[in-house]
Amino acid sequence: TKVTIAQVSDRLEMYRTDCGDYPTGEEGLEALITNPGGSCDEWGPESYMEKLPKDQWKRDFVYDSDGSDFTLTSLGADKKEGGTGYDADISNKESDSEEE
Repeated sequence: TKVTIAQVSDRLEMYRTDCGDYPTGEEGLEALITNPGGSCDEWGPESYMEKLPKDQWKRDFVYDSDGSDFTLTSLGADKKEGGTGYDADISNKESDSEEE
């Protein structure tokens, strides 16, 4: 899941390079697949991803962004915010020293 978060984060950085900002929370990760419209004149011609990946539990990632920064999270095995061990959330914002 951490590897997938890193891959999606790379695509979000490419989007930001082309568009000036990250997709908003409202636009969501779908903006990596389908042009969200007027917010990015430099989008495309090909999508940033062919399809949205799932976390290792086969669930969608939670994406939040105001356009200037983003958080990409897997809710872990328990499907709830928080948790410890195997149930812990996994995010692009966590410290590199944290355990999975």
